Amino acid sequence: MEPEGFAGGLAGEPRVCWLVWTDWLLSRAPPGFARRPQRAGGTVTPARDARGGEAWSVAGLARALADTLWARFGVVSVQGEISGFTRASSGHCYFALRDESAQLRCVMFRQRAALVDFELRDGVQVELRAQVGIYEPRGDLQLQVESVRRFGQGALMEQFLRLKARLRAEGLFEADRKRALPEVVRSVGIVTSPKAAALHDVLVTLRRRSPQVRVIVYPASVQGAAAPAELVRALRAAQQRAEVDVLLLVRGGGSLEDLWAFNDEGLARALAQSSLPVISGVGHETDFTIADFAADMRAPTPTAAAEMCAAPREELLEGLRRAARALGHALQVRLAREQQRMDRLQLRLPPPSRVLRDAEVHLRDLHARRRQALTATLQRGSQRLQLGQARLRAVPRQDLQRRAAVLDVLERRLHLGLAQLRERQQQRVLGLQARLRALDPTATLRRGYCLAWREDGSVLQDAALLRAGQTIVLATAEHAASLGLGEVRPVGHPLRAGAGTDPGDCS
Repeated sequence: MEPEGFAGGLAGEPRVCWLVWTDWLLSRAPPGFARRPQRAGGTVTPARDARGGEAWSVAGLARALADTLWARFGVVSVQGEISGFTRASSGHCYFALRDESAQLRCVMFRQRAALVDFELRDGVQVELRAQVGIYEPRGDLQLQVESVRRFGQGALMEQFLRLKARLRAEGLFEADRKRALPEVVRSVGIVTSPKAAALHDVLVTLRRRSPQVRVIVYPASVQGAAAPAELVRALRAAQQRAEVDVLLLVRGGGSLEDLWAFNDEGLARALAQSSLPVISGVGHETDFTIADFAADMRAPTPTAAAEMCAAPREELLEGLRRAARALGHALQVRLAREQQRMDRLQLRLPPPSRVLRDAEVHLRDLHARRRQALTATLQRGSQRLQLGQARLRAVPRQDLQRRAAVLDVLERRLHLGLAQLRERQQQRVLGLQARLRALDPTATLRRGYCLAWREDGSVLQDAALLRAGQTIVLATAEHAASLGLGEVRPVGHPLRAGAGTDPGDCS
């Protein structure tokens, strides 16, 4: 805002333009505030006394002193602590700026006070830019404040930037060093002060969005000289206990000095070396700390950190529902595929009647081969007997008895061998008969079972496939009958009734 009639702004000669600007401000100052002397020719001169000497009026001397102070100091920067702060109804601010051994009265006009971006109050350390002047009614030295900022904030910012540049050069903030958050978070650790408002915000957010997440608080101071060491100890305790999936480092908003604990180098290195992923949610969206750069993720606020650390419960439930639907569909597809495979294998199997016929033919073949083998064995024995008898006739009588004895032995051995052979063949035949009976479906049917055929000649294997209007053939051991189905109603399986099966289950 420029004073009326002040054309050209501050583009002219700096000192002259500044004086014009100061005159405009002083014209709106409270009555009695010392203004820069207005004098013809630019000079304030003393009057002559009765003896011809120089004599100053109080007002003239005050104006001359104000002019001298302006010429000597101009605009100065002063550091100190605010004391006795008051804000008048007009909007002007009055206070004293003091240190250990002195104090100066200060005034800050409404237009300048409206530009201050923090609360002015007693005890705040500030750095002022002000003009040195005199308040005429009391003759007090007074500073007319043009701007004010927190004392030490510039030095802290410079220290912050130096540390940030050094840690960045070491690669402490590189993206490839960041740890990814787990897909499913079951427990969350919160590193903050138990009295912090940020803790309440985080707990409320987690309870609302992710009530399934377990929360563990690792208490530590978040402001003051001891805060960095306590924060580091809390981080290490969480890693040693290994009971959470992710850590939240949170604190509410504040000034640079209030958040200075999170600009500690030791804390930054502890965050970079953490075995657990860490989300930093310190201050407001416009606040940045070294911890924000060293952590694995940065959230603009503590509430945002709580929202980033875990998925909402409804989102997880919807994911489970989608997975269940996909699994059910995949199971149905697999069952259909296996059913088709079983049908193909069943088509490759020969029918039971063919298997029985082949077994019967093989058994008859074995019987025939056995008879042939016995006949051939008897023929060979008879031939050997006849040959022996012929030899006996040709043998002299003196050897007749000896050869007769040998013949008796051979005959007994022959009969014994034939008996053993017959016994072995009989046992083999009995075994084959038993196997044949085991494969004979007629024997099973004689025990009270029956077989069912569909119209196309295929065997009915599942009663659940029956439909009203179908015609089936039921066969027992001795008889068969054709049945037309009128009503088909599922009933409980009689063989499963004793096992607790639901009577309405026919599968």
